[in-house]
Amino acid sequence: MKTIGILGSGIVGQTLGSGFIKHGYAVIIGTRETDKLEDWKAKNGANAYIGSPEEAAADGEILVLAVKGSVAEEVMKQAGLENFDGKIVIDTTNPIAQAPAENGVLKYFTTLDDSLMERLQKLAPKAHFVKAFNSVGNAYMVNPNFPGGKPTMFYCGNNETAKAEVKKILELFGHDTEDMGKAEAARAIEPLCILWCIPGFIRNQWTHAFRLLKM
Repeated sequence: MKTIGILGSGIVGQTLGSGFIKHGYAVIIGTRETDKLEDWKAKNGANAYIGSPEEAAADGEILVLAVKGSVAEEVMKQAGLENFDGKIVIDTTNPIAQAPAENGVLKYFTTLDDSLMERLQKLAPKAHFVKAFNSVGNAYMVNPNFPGGKPTMFYCGNNETAKAEVKKILELFGHDTEDMGKAEAARAIEPLCILWCIPGFIRNQWTHAFRLLKM
């Protein structure tokens, strides 16, 4: 049984944590507010643990970064950058700016020549970052059931072994997968969140996901 260390105690971290436990992993969520996770722990049983960010990063064999993009670098530093060395890091973050959306379109603090994941990879160069889970709502991250079939999860990263492991996780979680290449592809994958959110902001439609069709 592998242990997953999750940095981020919000709905995304809790949802993915429950998903990992459902599929046979142990999970430790790192947080400064342990009381807010007592219900999550009670619902998920003996393989659900709560700890500090440092403990989650140190104990996790695979790490999941599930925090606001604006605080991702600071959270990593708090967790101890040395704890990321040599580990797969599933990066769910998006570089959403503080500015309000314009006609339903989110604003980012990165450009199309940069991505948040690339910045995080530079911060922890010995870690193996894989971008995933950033382009769909938390309700559809774990074994979604769409009438049109499995949604596509786009992912990317520089380490092929890490991507192969994440691909297995994504398939276990009920997604078709599409490997988009190296870390630079995060410049295209991260903005999918902008596209996914537009129907929600302008029509209150949040029950959708992307699917790549091939000939």
